[in-house]
Amino acid sequence: MNAINVKDLLARASEQAGGLADFGPGNYREALEVLSDSLAREAGLSPQGAQLLAGKLLAQLVNRLVIQDYCRRHPEILQERVEDPLVIVGLPRTGTTLLQRMLATDARFCSAAWWETRYPAPLPGEDARDASRRIALARDEVAQMIRFIPDILAIHPLDAMAADEEFMLMEHSFLCAMDSYANVPGYTGWLARQDHTEVYAYLKTMLQFLQWQKRQRAETPAAPAQRWVLKTPQHLHTLEVLFRVFPGAQVVLTHRDPVQTIPSMASMAHTLWKMYADAPDPIAVGRQWSEQMRRGTDHAMAVRDAMPAERFLDVRFEDTVRDPFGVAQAVYRFAGMPLTEAARAGMWAWMESNPRNQRAAHAYTPEQFGLSQAQLERDFAGYRARHILNRN
Repeated sequence: MNAINVKDLLARASEQAGGLADFGPGNYREALEVLSDSLAREAGLSPQGAQLLAGKLLAQLVNRLVIQDYCRRHPEILQERVEDPLVIVGLPRTGTTLLQRMLATDARFCSAAWWETRYPAPLPGEDARDASRRIALARDEVAQMIRFIPDILAIHPLDAMAADEEFMLMEHSFLCAMDSYANVPGYTGWLARQDHTEVYAYLKTMLQFLQWQKRQRAETPAAPAQRWVLKTPQHLHTLEVLFRVFPGAQVVLTHRDPVQTIPSMASMAHTLWKMYADAPDPIAVGRQWSEQMRRGTDHAMAVRDAMPAERFLDVRFEDTVRDPFGVAQAVYRFAGMPLTEAARAGMWAWMESNPRNQRAAHAYTPEQFGLSQAQLERDFAGYRARHILNRN
């Protein structure tokens, strides 16, 4: 694959955004150059995959232009209060989606649906008060993804209208885990050496912009300000930055044995890689994601040890599945919010409509990805001793 021409990509984005030229702050250009080089040298993209990824990057650049223009014309956007999110953080496959979507049924929480993370900025000719075109596009995309990779629903309950993680928002800094989509070890190594403060500063701007748009659509009352419920495994690597940019954040840490979660995560990543490459190496997927998540859990434990204990709540996956309302009660106590009857009823209705036992089984074996129980027990020994084997 030829490298993506970043200069051309920036010019095309400006043209699509009606001549806007301010992409906002950050080291986005160098990040795009490093990513482009890594995609060309290492990813083995198919022609379709190369086209899809180039389109993804182009759309994100257009979003940056539009968001910056809105913030210039509406300075009140940057006054939106988003300092104290409740953030669900854990290894993939630890019940984070279930917990976030339960909490998101409570109108006191603000959340971003998948369509908002995919289309955070109004399209050309679209008013901020009307998101119908973006929603329609997102619904179509989700339907296409399910047709193209039907196994994805067994891995992640994809729904354009449901609360989802802010990972796609964080991608707009281009300093994010693009190895979710392709084999780019050069870019991943470069990324590990970068300061991620700008990722979170831009995430804050995007949340402010989404919250402002919700007010324009009368989804969020003028007062009091809503509290965001966020979640993504990526925060494991950068918890200290999360707290620096969102000083009132509280973190719910979800736990499940990595012996179970890491092979499942490798299967999900491999499924995504197959969207963009003809023959992605499953062993490379397993090796990379196992090592990344080991570093992430080690880092999160170190950050936690250096911070006040009351900033964190531990939740076990088994408890979330067995007693979701008991876990919800613990989360509300932790957040200093009453679990009202209305909130409980909303959660119950959502769970009745989204039973876990109706999802197809997620079929894979650790050996497919070069993983073994002994290796995972060894690599995650510290985490397992603290959060899995110690059940007191």
